[in-house]
Amino acid sequence: MEYFDITDHNGIPTGEIISRSEAHRLGIMHRTAHIWVIRNQENRTEVLLQKRSAEKDSFPLCLDTSSAGHIQAGDEPLPSALRELKEELGIEAEKEDLTFIGTFHIDYEEVFHDQMFRDHEIAFLYLYEKEVQLKDLKLQKEEVESAEWMDLEELEQRIQTKDPEICCEPDSVRMLREYIGKHRK
Repeated sequence: MEYFDITDHNGIPTGEIISRSEAHRLGIMHRTAHIWVIRNQENRTEVLLQKRSAEKDSFPLCLDTSSAGHIQAGDEPLPSALRELKEELGIEAEKEDLTFIGTFHIDYEEVFHDQMFRDHEIAFLYLYEKEVQLKDLKLQKEEVESAEWMDLEELEQRIQTKDPEICCEPDSVRMLREYIGKHRK
């Protein structure tokens, strides 16, 4: 069973822990690590999207952030981000390979698999820019159905039109766009 640190609104652990199922049943604040894998193609930014497994407890078979996962009780965001990249995509990154972009909140309640799912998280967002080839990925089948590259502008448009195949957090994409705007010429 997975356990998370209960956190305050800023992502600071309170000293209490909670099981994954209880956190989502009750809507208790906890932490996640999200990683965008990006590349430049002909002066355009492409993002790696994962198609979530049909077995996921939320947003099954939707296209989502490159890699993301809960931060286990006692763990910290950066090591969790590195672990998620390796587990979900087979990318063996070092801490120097990730750039911290910032944090954002995830707050929603929705029914999946006939169960209410309450998600209240603070997400720690990272960027990975090293070369990645789809053929080299080692997908964790329990988590990831497939992976694909998509132009960032197309992703933004599909989020704006509320495309049901896309479940990326809009704040995550906005923060990625702002980071790219400040650090790319």
